[in-house]
Amino acid sequence: MADLILISIRFALFANLMLIVGLAAFILYALDPAEREEGAMVTVVAWPQTWLCGGGLVLSFSGMVVLTADMQGVGIFSVDPAMFTQMIRDTDVGTAWLARMAALFIALAAARSVAARPAPSASMLAIAGSIALTTLVWSGHAGASEGTAGALHRINDALHMIAAAVWFGAIAAFLLLMRPRPEPGSERLDCAARSLDQFARVGTICVLIIVATGLVNSQMIVGVPNIGRSVATPYGQLLLAKLGLFALMLALAAANRWRLTPALKVGIDEANPGAAIRAIRKSLILEGLAAAAILALVAWLGTLEPVP
Repeated sequence: MADLILISIRFALFANLMLIVGLAAFILYALDPAEREEGAMVTVVAWPQTWLCGGGLVLSFSGMVVLTADMQGVGIFSVDPAMFTQMIRDTDVGTAWLARMAALFIALAAARSVAARPAPSASMLAIAGSIALTTLVWSGHAGASEGTAGALHRINDALHMIAAAVWFGAIAAFLLLMRPRPEPGSERLDCAARSLDQFARVGTICVLIIVATGLVNSQMIVGVPNIGRSVATPYGQLLLAKLGLFALMLALAAANRWRLTPALKVGIDEANPGAAIRAIRKSLILEGLAAAAILALVAWLGTLEPVP
């Protein structure tokens, strides 16, 4: 039961922190200066940030309580302040937790001012959120690595997660811009169409980083000689499922880029974008569900042994 709770909290934290980073980054690369200055589109994209930062603080605290109980071999409600303090003081995971909590408090302050000062607040949100997100590497396989190899493993994992966060956050931002269905000629629809086209470049960079760091990560965790043995384990099977979902996301992203986004532009030009909006929203929802499933698998993989 404790493992299920820990995996659930890890999943929720991954999703929460990636959305903080991705939505903040979207404001910086997808909205033009006039849209950031005017503020309406910033509000559409950034309104969940205060809730996400507050939720991240609650999830992070809860996760540390559950982890303390697991490491001490006691029930969750048996964790006392002394156990909790010892966990924070004496472990790398505890140090990472302190950094995450501090970063989330900074992110929360930035989220509350993003409407008034979009660019600097979004920049602070993206930076603080990235710091909070990368502290999660200490609760996975990279956290168990030591020396120079361990440091490189954690840096690689951090880059992997930040690139994934930018992609995941973009999906959420597009859905926010297109919910409820924007009217033809509206600022939200024009912004969504333009930013969908712009994301082609940003998304390509994200995919390249995700693939490169994923290959390095697999080598560091499993190693080429152990691939065959790993595939026979739950870890290897879940990893294959993750790769299949990633391939699905790539296919959906390609359809968005080469078929649905051009169709949306045609629909806007003809003042009849309804069908194109429905198609692209459906594709984005499927892409978001695939991304959420990948995060669930990542949360589970971090608790399994990769090689028997």
